[in-house]
Amino acid sequence: MLYLIDWLGPIYLGYKHNVVTRLRTYRMTKRPNLKVLAETAGVSTATASQVMRGVGRISELTRLKVMEAAKQLYYVPDGRAASMRSGECREIGMIIHEISNPFNAEVISGVSDHLEKNGYLVSVLDSRNEIGRQKRNLEAFIRSSRGGLIWVPAHDTPKDAVDMIKAHSIPTVTFLRKPKFGQFDHVGIYNTEASQLATEHLITFGHQFIAYFGGDVRSEVCGERVAGYKKAMEKHKIAKTIVWSAEDNKASGVAALAELRLEHPEVTGLVCNGDMVALGACHALLKANLVVGQDMSIVGFDDVQDAALSTPGLTTMSSKPYNLGELLGKSILLRINQIHRSFQTSLIEAKLVVRQTTGQCNTQSL
Repeated sequence: MLYLIDWLGPIYLGYKHNVVTRLRTYRMTKRPNLKVLAETAGVSTATASQVMRGVGRISELTRLKVMEAAKQLYYVPDGRAASMRSGECREIGMIIHEISNPFNAEVISGVSDHLEKNGYLVSVLDSRNEIGRQKRNLEAFIRSSRGGLIWVPAHDTPKDAVDMIKAHSIPTVTFLRKPKFGQFDHVGIYNTEASQLATEHLITFGHQFIAYFGGDVRSEVCGERVAGYKKAMEKHKIAKTIVWSAEDNKASGVAALAELRLEHPEVTGLVCNGDMVALGACHALLKANLVVGQDMSIVGFDDVQDAALSTPGLTTMSSKPYNLGELLGKSILLRINQIHRSFQTSLIEAKLVVRQTTGQCNTQSL
């Protein structure tokens, strides 16, 4: 092989000079598609295609010529054209709610890493929980012929959204929420059990006035978590329950906690719908010169990276979002490869991670 390269060297270097000369014209006038690559390399389009796909019986000199032209042109194979030829698209669409939420960011990272290892790419769009925006997201993915869909359905997703997916036979896995119509593979969390455990953690510290804090009760996920909170309160014969809605971000947590404390100053414990609203509540207490974990105890949900890095560290129900993303990646590949298999639901169990934001009830300071 070394002898062959030595022998080809002078020929190849001379050819390389010719490629650079041709590029002065092509770079300014033509996009680097397969036809331009073939013209630049001085070969047929079929030969250029074979070289880029690594197939066919091609001489070493020809292969070097095409690869050098591809390098100089910054040529990237057209995945859409390849998909049309093979009938397979190796790009997965993902429609999620609030990409900016760190929980979702970590899930996306897990999905992307797993699919990339298996030769797939991920395109992510944010529905912002809006039905109209979700419809446009779905139509965009269908137009671009994505090979599969990972989907967090918006609240009250209509039947026609499900019908659209079914009509185009798109392999689909839903995440966290299930649409009311239709059936798909699903990945989620044992939400009721998790929030029940979080509530009982506060009860063991002597807290009797506990509020469920954050989320939208219209959401399936929030509804399940509120049910777990109420189940724990009923089990321990605590009659008064308080459900206080707030968006799952820090700013909403700060504002909502101030409002909650004005209306319910007796509350000493919070079971939160997510880590970000919980961290916002912690910040509100610090602004009020109160000690988190002593004056009020707070439990989050998700265990995003900020939960462990915050001061004080946030006690939370850990769902390991990155691992959830990997599970989503495995589920969509399984559906793609076994399109006629029965639908599967995969639920993970959240674990209580105790840090510094929970402690013994201290009613005197409030």
